Amino acid sequence: MAEEKKNSLDSLGKWIILATILGAVVGLVMGKPAHMFAPIGDLFMSLIKMVVVPMVFFSLVGGAASLGNSKGAGKIGAITFIYYGVTTAVAVVLGLIVAQIFKPGAGIDISAISDAAIDVDMSQSGSIPGFWETVIGFVPVNPFAALVEGNILQTIVFALFVGFALSLLDEDKKKFMMNIFNFFTEIFIKIMTGIMYIAPIGVFALMADATGTFGYDVLVKILQLIVAYVLVLAVVTYVMIGGTVQLFSKKVGYVQFFKSMWKCQVFAFSTASSMATLPMNMSTCINEFKLNKGTVSFALPLGATINMNGNAAYYAMAACFIAQMYGIELSVGQYIAIIITATLGAVGQAGVPGPTLLVVAVLVAANIPIEALPILFGVDRIFDMLRTAVNITGDAACATIVDRFREEE
Repeated sequence: MAEEKKNSLDSLGKWIILATILGAVVGLVMGKPAHMFAPIGDLFMSLIKMVVVPMVFFSLVGGAASLGNSKGAGKIGAITFIYYGVTTAVAVVLGLIVAQIFKPGAGIDISAISDAAIDVDMSQSGSIPGFWETVIGFVPVNPFAALVEGNILQTIVFALFVGFALSLLDEDKKKFMMNIFNFFTEIFIKIMTGIMYIAPIGVFALMADATGTFGYDVLVKILQLIVAYVLVLAVVTYVMIGGTVQLFSKKVGYVQFFKSMWKCQVFAFSTASSMATLPMNMSTCINEFKLNKGTVSFALPLGATINMNGNAAYYAMAACFIAQMYGIELSVGQYIAIIITATLGAVGQAGVPGPTLLVVAVLVAANIPIEALPILFGVDRIFDMLRTAVNITGDAACATIVDRFREEE
C-alpha cells in the first residue's frame, strides 16, 4: 500500500511539472487574456483552504498529545522552535549579504514604478506590533472564532494547548479522545488527497494567469533581484537545510532527503502554499523517511505556519532593493531593524499565497520609502512560489531532526 501511494505521488508530481510548464507557456503566449483561467485556479485554492484549518487543528492536537506522552516533550518542542527561529534569522542575514553584493536595485528607472503599479491599500500595512503585542496576538481570546475566521496561528496555539492537556488525561480517556482526533485527521487528509488529484488542472490555471498578468517587460525589470534571490534560496536549501539533515538526522541522508522532496518542492512552487503542500509533505516524511507519525503531525503543521525562511530572506532583500533604487545607504541600525522585523514578520505570515504586505512593515521599521513597492507586488507570485518551495523543505528537515531526539528520549 505504501509503495502504491509513493508511485501515485510520483505520477502526480510529473503531471504537476507538465502543468506548470504548459501554464507558463500559455500565459506568455496569451498575455493578459490568460486571466480567463483565474477562476479555475481560485476554485482550486478555495477547495484547499476549505480543508486546511480543520486538518491542521485535528492533526496538531493528535501530534501534540502523542508528543506529550514522552518525557522529552519539552525538549523536543524547544528544538523545533529553536530550529525554525535560527534558520529564519540566518536566511535574513544571507539575504542582506547577497543584496549588498549584487545590488539588484541600483540603476533602476524610478519612472518604471508607475508602469507596474498595482492598486494596493497600504494605509493599514505600515505598522508592525511590538514584541509583547505579537506574543499576545498568538493567543486566541475566542478559539472558536479563530477557527471560524481561519486564523492559522491562533488555531495552532489552541491546538497545542488542547493536545498537551489531552496527554495528561487518564489512559482510557486519553486513548478514546486521541482516536477521535486521529480519525478526523484521516478524514480531512482523504478529502485533501482527493483534491490533489485535480491539482494539475489548478496548477495550470494558476501558472497561466500569473505569467500572463506579469508580462515580459515587468519580469525583465526585476530579473536581477530574482536571480539574487534564487542564489540565496539555493544556499539556504542545499547548504543550511541540507547540512542540518546530514549532521543531525539518523534516518535520512542528504541525497535521499532531496531525492524524495522534489515532488513536494514542485507542488509548493506551483501552488505557492505551504498549507496546500502539507498533506504531500506529511506523506513523504511518514512513508518515505519512516518518521514517527506523532513527530510529523507536530513539526509539519507548525512549520507550515511559522517556518518562513524564504519569506524572511525576501523581506530583507526587498528592503535593500528599494533602498538601492532611491540611492539610500543603510545604517547599522537600519540593518538591525530589518533583521528583527523580517524575522518576526515571517513568523506571522500565513502559509497560503498572497501579497507580502509585511514588506511594508519592514520598510517602515528601517525608514525606507514605500512608494516603490507596487513594482514588487506585481510579480509577488514568482517570489511566493520560490520561497514556498524552500519553506516546506525546511519543515521536513526539522521533522527528520526532531524525530531523532524523540527516539533518543
